[in-house]
Amino acid sequence: MADFTRARRRITALRLSALGIARPGGEPLDVVRSLLALQAQDFAGALWSVGLRSGATRAAVVAAHEAGAFVRSWPMRGTLHLIAADDLPWMLELTATRAMAAAAGRHRQLELDDADFARAERIALRTLDGATATRAELLAAFEADGLSTAGQRGAHILLRLAQLGATVLTGQDRWARLDAVAPSPRRLDRDAALHELALRYFSSHGPATVADLAWWTGLTLADARAGAATARDELEELELDGATYLMRPGLEPAKPAVHLLPGFDENLLGYTDRSAPLAGAHLETIVPGSNGMFLANVVVNGEIVGTWRREESKKGVAVRFAPFRPLTDAQRAGFDRAASRYARYLGVPLLP
Repeated sequence: MADFTRARRRITALRLSALGIARPGGEPLDVVRSLLALQAQDFAGALWSVGLRSGATRAAVVAAHEAGAFVRSWPMRGTLHLIAADDLPWMLELTATRAMAAAAGRHRQLELDDADFARAERIALRTLDGATATRAELLAAFEADGLSTAGQRGAHILLRLAQLGATVLTGQDRWARLDAVAPSPRRLDRDAALHELALRYFSSHGPATVADLAWWTGLTLADARAGAATARDELEELELDGATYLMRPGLEPAKPAVHLLPGFDENLLGYTDRSAPLAGAHLETIVPGSNGMFLANVVVNGEIVGTWRREESKKGVAVRFAPFRPLTDAQRAGFDRAASRYARYLGVPLLP
């Protein structure tokens, strides 16, 4: 594995602070809003990302999500994220167009066109008027109206309705109307949206590069540069190893600590270049087969040093650690404290 250099250590220490991992606190909605969006295709991991940063229990995070304070949708890159309900409309207007265009070829293969999506939207809004529904219930409503969901058609219809801003998820499998959970959404023109997107990304994820911003949002590099340019006066620059990073002013690096992170946490997934916390041979361990699945990981002083998994039972939860190398006694004690923190989040005893 590549040496954990001073530059890498500085970047990761600053990011742990910016991402809200080093100093947890606040309500679940505050955490989601502060990060703008958190990757959430792994539902359990996304809940822990919020619990880790807020100090809230899993039950409290789930309750906030089911109340619609923050929702799950596909605002960027065709990937599920948690996002504050009132932030979603302006984000979709800015970022969803490219994702929808990228799916056009697949839609032709599935014989789905704009008329089909408009019809599906009418059915979904009618079905969800004053109610929520499961995925199966929505698909059944489409079928009952004569709109086929065979093969992958159903999944693509649901994705398009979310990208159009018609529907959102307010639970693991509860769909709702976006206008029901965000009756007074924020609306921004394109220039203002690019500015806010860049400012909030660099404030919550920095130190990060403009290339990181472009990857995270799925926007063109030109749009990422334009947004960064308008926000630069409100940010601080950091030059390391020939690269320019942007971050919020006055950011203090995190103190040495051990953290248990879910596999899809923004600490790793928030950047196109993931070599600061993880590099070399162990990348294959975290992303087996480079198949897009990221394993839960243990971070010691900013560096990913192993993986972890939970074993839940009626008696409680055990946390199993698979390190890349032996930990010091102090680091092992830090791991035990982090495991206890995870058990408190679940609301169950920690088992040996």
